[in-house]
Amino acid sequence: MAKRLYVGNLPYSTTDEELKSMFAQAGSVDSANVISDKFSGRSKGFGFVEMSSDAEAQKAIEMFNGQKMGDRAIVVNEARPMTERAPRGGGGGYGDRGSY
Repeated sequence: MAKRLYVGNLPYSTTDEELKSMFAQAGSVDSANVISDKFSGRSKGFGFVEMSSDAEAQKAIEMFNGQKMGDRAIVVNEARPMTERAPRGGGGGYGDRGSY
């Protein structure tokens, strides 16, 4: 069964291909994606790698967590399921302070 890994603190210049080739040292990589801002297209400094097996994923965590990539020590751990976030407050307004 494939295991999804979170990879954080990536250099902003990291590409999907660089991430995939790095993690291929630990085993078979099903996919590698660096997350980028939808407006600017610039990397957000983290991504996800999907390894083919749990054993390969564990090996990748042991090999790469804390290792330097560029001038940054990357963080590698098992990705957690995405949780639903609370809606963000918006608008300026005066809240309940009254108005004129």
